Amino acid sequence: MFGLFKKKSEEDQLREKYEKLQKEAFDLSKTNRKAADQKTAEAEEVAKKLEALKKD
Repeated sequence: MFGLFKKKSEEDQLREKYEKLQKEAFDLSKTNRKAADQKTAEAEEVAKKLEALKKD
């Protein structure tokens, strides 16, 4: 209850964004391979940011 208005950390936000992009890429891979590859590339950029955040 008390965590209802708690802000998410940057790491949590990036992780959620990464998971969302991966799911979208998977769904698109069934119909549009080019769009799926683009979503995968976006997810990889988010993963790089996440790794950089962990190193600091």
